[in-house]
Parts: sequence; C-alpha cells; structure tokens
Amino acid sequence: MSKNVGMIDRLLRLAVVVAIAVAYALGHLSGTIAIVLGAVALALLLTSLFSTCPAYSLLGVSTCARR
Repeated sequence: MSKNVGMIDRLLRLAVVVAIAVAYALGHLSGTIAIVLGAVALALLLTSLFSTCPAYSLLGVSTCARR
C-alpha cells in the first residue's frame, strides 16, 4: 500500500490517541466505551505509524503533500 496520510493528519491522529490514553489513565473511561475507544486509538496509532489508511485508499483520498 502506498502512503496516503500526511504529516498534519498523522499528528492529529496521534493527538487523539494521546487524549484517549490520558482520559483512560485518569479514570474518565471505563467499561464498553473504554474498549471501543481503545480500539479506535489502536487503529489511529497504526495508521499514523504506517502512514497508510485503508479507508482513504477505498475513497481515493490522500493527505500527503504533492511533490
């Protein structure tokens, strides 16, 4: 898969991951919502690390800077 997630998009995804992790660590998340948001955070983390988003590929979207 080719890269389709740009730097700003990656940073925003990482910010959401950090926000979810902090909310969980502070005890604001528990139960089912913690599991669901944990899965969302994991997906965002992986797409950020690999700079590839399968949903973007399906939709033909890319936030990478054009060179």
